[in-house]
Amino acid sequence: MRNQKICPALDIKAIARLKELLSDKDQQITILLHTNPDGDSAGASLGLYGYLKNDNYNRVYVISPNVLPHFLHWMPWNEEIVVSTKDCAYAEKIILDSKVVICLDFNGFSRVNRLASALSKSSGTKVLIDHHPDPSSEFDLVFSETNTSSASELLYNVLTALGCESKITLPIAECIYTGIVTDTGSFSYGCNYPDSYIVTSKLIALGVDGEKIQRLIYNTSTLSRMRLLGYSISQKLEVLAPGTAAYISLTQAELRQFEHQPGDTEGFVNYALKINGVKLAAIFIEKSDHVKVSFRSTGDVDVNLFARQYFNGGGHKNASGGKSSECLDAAVNSFKNLANPFISKYL
Repeated sequence: MRNQKICPALDIKAIARLKELLSDKDQQITILLHTNPDGDSAGASLGLYGYLKNDNYNRVYVISPNVLPHFLHWMPWNEEIVVSTKDCAYAEKIILDSKVVICLDFNGFSRVNRLASALSKSSGTKVLIDHHPDPSSEFDLVFSETNTSSASELLYNVLTALGCESKITLPIAECIYTGIVTDTGSFSYGCNYPDSYIVTSKLIALGVDGEKIQRLIYNTSTLSRMRLLGYSISQKLEVLAPGTAAYISLTQAELRQFEHQPGDTEGFVNYALKINGVKLAAIFIEKSDHVKVSFRSTGDVDVNLFARQYFNGGGHKNASGGKSSECLDAAVNSFKNLANPFISKYL
């Protein structure tokens, strides 16, 4: 009854169908992360991969559109990830040849970029396990629950509903815990759900060392990343009058100056949100063909809506992302013109 109350997406018929889909341990199964994978995408995907491999599924692949950020390379089974940017044709073939494709922590095919075409063409059953609002109708079987901390927590509930809770080993638990702790900012947002703490306590009981994982994720920065953070705060952080919006912008040249590695700017946007009075914060990262944007907010300010309306993105109410096809200066100017009018609707 607990799962039915807290995770209504886990209805009996859906679980029965998933159990049937997974009944053949010799079929090819693909687990798919989203582009620019974060701790939740990696935690849920690698946790599920570890569970299936431990349960003697013979042909399981885990695919990411690009590499994990360096602070997640310690994670169990990281070395098993097929990275699309290294061999896109191979990654696409795996997807096309799979009978089941399980997508975690994203709600639409577009979130896997170049792999979207293969995912769409695949004749395999597409299963979604996700906690973002408005899941796409492109998926065949959907486990969607927005009132949960993370896709990783939802995966734990799915495995429990399948009767597999006893098969969750310590490495699997470490993956799931990583997803929960990163998607809540170490339990500082998106964490007002009692079940999140129940699940976390069970993971700790399995032997998860929360202090060690906290250190591996947040306290293993390179010197160049720390200098990039200092530069971003001291030189690139701007607050818009009257003080309710702030942003950071970084050019490709600036990133190269500080030997930027994937994931180095993770969490930088939160520093803009720490300023007293700021209700909406953004960071703009210049890429070769677009500008990547991350948004954070406090209270009722809905950056999921902001990202969807203006920056081709989405996510959660207080944490979302998007992108712009404009140049960096134009994207920043759009934000400067849009931010205050948007915030004013919530004041």
